Amino acid sequence: MTYLEQITELVRKVGESQAGNIDRAATLITECLTNGGVVQAFGSGHSEALAMEIAGRAGGLIATNRIALRDLVFYGGESFSTLEDPLLERREGVAAKLYELAPISKDDVFVIASNSGINGVIVELALHVKERGHGLIAVTSLEHSQQSVPRHASGKRLSEIADVVLDNGAPFGDVILPNRTGAVSSVTAAVLAQLVVTEVATKLEAAGQTPPIYLSANIPGGHEHNLELEARYAGRIRRTA
Repeated sequence: MTYLEQITELVRKVGESQAGNIDRAATLITECLTNGGVVQAFGSGHSEALAMEIAGRAGGLIATNRIALRDLVFYGGESFSTLEDPLLERREGVAAKLYELAPISKDDVFVIASNSGINGVIVELALHVKERGHGLIAVTSLEHSQQSVPRHASGKRLSEIADVVLDNGAPFGDVILPNRTGAVSSVTAAVLAQLVVTEVATKLEAAGQTPPIYLSANIPGGHEHNLELEARYAGRIRRTA
């Protein structure tokens, strides 16, 4: 089978198998938004693409904020050389700093993405989040994670900490072709993110609320619409280049 055939089938399987977890994640986020909270999204390495899918894109929720490793430099005053460490995501002690630097309130819900779910910053942030009473949604590969040794001192995996786990269906190694190409996690994770967001919008509408959704800034009135809604969350959501 070609990559297109395989990834199309896998997207269908992930969507169907995760339907219940998608609903639970959407319920958690809907409650968060109803209570005035913000969705905090984080992913390190290539999983940052999932955080970008959640926070600050057309068709997505306004009340979202993306946390990134570069926040250590942009907001924490650390040297740019900090980001030159290719293994920064494995270090412990980083996540606590990221949490303190972010504009977080008690009603916020977190979405943390990591295909392996084992690196230090991912597990540490997940533990930090739960210790402070936040809801936590994980987007990860259960197959890959369960076959991998945790790199955090706790010995835990992201999937073992989260309230809701969305399994992206990626195989161990994250590729599906014999020549070791054909990445999976970024494709299926993006679909999961959109399934959750659309379900949140449906739930808000069913409750008589108008979902706070971004319009494309490249359509007439889109930019103005977005600025008006962003103003409701001034100081709580970051939108940098």
